[in-house]
Amino acid sequence: MSDVNKEEKKESGSLAPIQDKDRIMGWGSYLMLWLGGCISIGTLTMGSAQLDKGLNLFQVFLAVLIGSTILIIGICANDRFSYISGAPYAVQLKSAYGTKGNIVPVMIRGLPAIVWYGFQSWLGGSAINQISIALFGYDNAVLYFVLFQVLQIVLSVKGFHGIKWVENIGGVVIVCAMLYMLFVCVTQYGDIIGTKLVHKQGTWGMPFVAAIIAFFGNSTTVMLNAGDYSRELKPGFSMGKRGIAYFISMVPTTVLLGLIGAMSSTATGIANPINAFSKMVNNKVLLVATLAFILFAQMTTNLASNVVPPAYAFMDAFKMKHKTAVILVGILAVCTCPWILTNDSSAAGLDLFVKIYTAFFGPIFAVLITDYYILHRGKITGEKLDDLYDDHGSRAGINWAAIIATAVGAVIGLLNVDISFFTATIPTGLVYYFCMKKMSSCERFRKGTILE
Repeated sequence: MSDVNKEEKKESGSLAPIQDKDRIMGWGSYLMLWLGGCISIGTLTMGSAQLDKGLNLFQVFLAVLIGSTILIIGICANDRFSYISGAPYAVQLKSAYGTKGNIVPVMIRGLPAIVWYGFQSWLGGSAINQISIALFGYDNAVLYFVLFQVLQIVLSVKGFHGIKWVENIGGVVIVCAMLYMLFVCVTQYGDIIGTKLVHKQGTWGMPFVAAIIAFFGNSTTVMLNAGDYSRELKPGFSMGKRGIAYFISMVPTTVLLGLIGAMSSTATGIANPINAFSKMVNNKVLLVATLAFILFAQMTTNLASNVVPPAYAFMDAFKMKHKTAVILVGILAVCTCPWILTNDSSAAGLDLFVKIYTAFFGPIFAVLITDYYILHRGKITGEKLDDLYDDHGSRAGINWAAIIATAVGAVIGLLNVDISFFTATIPTGLVYYFCMKKMSSCERFRKGTILE
């Protein structure tokens, strides 16, 4: 290994490939990591939103099941690079985009995560505040938000050791709370749900297809940087075993959340499932249990999905230490003013923001898959891997083939952002392949590929 590579890896800190002996996640902890990461209030809201499309309970169930399964296939395809090499998403991108060009896709994944980090931290702080009001009569949302954010920063400084601890405990709390929420829906509002949702005729047309796409698209962010987590998994797990972990952790919980969202909204007539469920419970103990679910859902999602991507982005782009990066990410999350973003008046702007950045996810995914499986035949190890850490190697600078392909795919996706992943992925892969084959500026990027 060259001295340049050693120096780059030293400066990048934990961006260096994780050796097999240093990986800390067993199969069970890895399962809980993904369970905690996929739990979000957004999934509850997504289940509630399907009612306006005319779906019945069985169709909501199928839509969540199919959408989540498609997502898992994508995660299994994209986690292999990092599981084998130990390198993170920020380094994986350099194979296709170059050592400087990777800043574009790494920030497209990282910066929105900071916004959601702040957004969900405010919801978590609000949940603590509601617990405080219920138990002690003390109301101070700002104080609890600050304390909650400080706690998350402290845990994130510990890296995946802290995340592992939170996910293992939070996962148990979340599962228990979800089962309780389902129990309340069925036992207290079974008749209403049966009449309005179970026995409803429903529709199998485009609304059903749209629901599948919605539940798939709800978590496409983690599909991009799946390698940031698989690099922490101990060796010896095949793609099939990893896929089983993804399925067990993500599909049942996502299905439950979708169904609970639909049932709670049907039972109360309130569109917001959290407000609906708060109305459904009638004593302090049950209310605290519900709020505890909200609290842990925000924390597990933040630590798993919203801290790691931007922290790794800053570490790679600015050569920051891990501790500095996660503290900066936590501070920036507060600077997004989440107390404003959570207002109803901000909903339209936030929705537009989401639609714009998600249009890039399919194209980035397509470039990564085409580069790894087609151009490199699924093998980037040894000298090829070292080359990704070398600013003077064959991947130095910007690969304009990847940038052009991503831009073309994003334009296609923005034409209909609701189905952008499906309309933009294949065209992006084709554009990337032919640009790599024909563009003279890509000659050095063809080194080690089938096009060399």
